[in-house]
Amino acid sequence: MTTDTQTLTIDGVEYNAAELSNNAKSQIMNLRVVDQEISSLQQKLAIAQTARAAYANALKSELPAKG
Repeated sequence: MTTDTQTLTIDGVEYNAAELSNNAKSQIMNLRVVDQEISSLQQKLAIAQTARAAYANALKSELPAKG
């Protein structure tokens, strides 16, 4: 019989998840939630930056020619 043990690597050190304290497991969950939020915010930022570039280009095409 084999058992699948979940391991985590933190700062290059491997840990057996089953051996971690409840507080450590809670902090891992917090990190995962925060990582998901960071990813979501990065996607929103990319969308906003794309929209800004489009608005800037639209403005440029509306400005009178100089020179």
